[in-house]
Amino acid sequence: MIYITGDTHGDFSRIERFCDRFHPSKDDVMIILGDAGFNYYGGKRDQRAKKRMAEMPITIFSIHGNHEMRPGTIPTYRLKKWNGGMVFVEDEYPNLLFAVDGEVFDMDGQKTIVIGGAYSVDKYYRLANGWNWWADEQPTPEMKKGIEKVLDYENWKVDAVLTHTVPLKYEPVEVFLPQIDQSKVDKSTETWLDSIEDRLTYKHWYAGHYHTEKDIDRLTLLFESIREFKV
Repeated sequence: MIYITGDTHGDFSRIERFCDRFHPSKDDVMIILGDAGFNYYGGKRDQRAKKRMAEMPITIFSIHGNHEMRPGTIPTYRLKKWNGGMVFVEDEYPNLLFAVDGEVFDMDGQKTIVIGGAYSVDKYYRLANGWNWWADEQPTPEMKKGIEKVLDYENWKVDAVLTHTVPLKYEPVEVFLPQIDQSKVDKSTETWLDSIEDRLTYKHWYAGHYHTEKDIDRLTLLFESIREFKV
């Protein structure tokens, strides 16, 4: 079975409770829609979280968020093929997988493309307080071109889309933080995803990032709930 949830930010208690209740196996998959929190501190604290989750009886498949390092920048990760697409994995934690942006995966027969990244609205607050922030949090122009090339190859047709943020037209404006001036928020990723969504034939789109739960047409925003992956 394949399951899906929103941002965890290093708090994996919901996944632990899920495993305790349903007793999955490593053949089962839990998708985290970005900001998993495995690669935030870059030291022993991250290693403790990874060790803890590596002991869980499930495979965790994370996409890139904005509050975390990209696995490709961390020397301990290597690439491997998984379900038709490329993932980053560390040998010490073989059930903790990170999708390469733009890869298309076979998820129980459903052709699923992954597009991670987003802008951090708390960027300047983080920088002012000496907290972690990563300049490569959003997809680069080269990455966007590569993803569009993949979609060209797929004739702009997939079954499912997994992203961290959403196309601009689907932004849940009702949960925007009132202290954030939206005119100063970089929405280039959301605008680009809008153009992708306009051209793409798909059955369902899943995203996280906004810490809310919402279904809009064929798009589902997830945070703390865990659902069965369906398209």
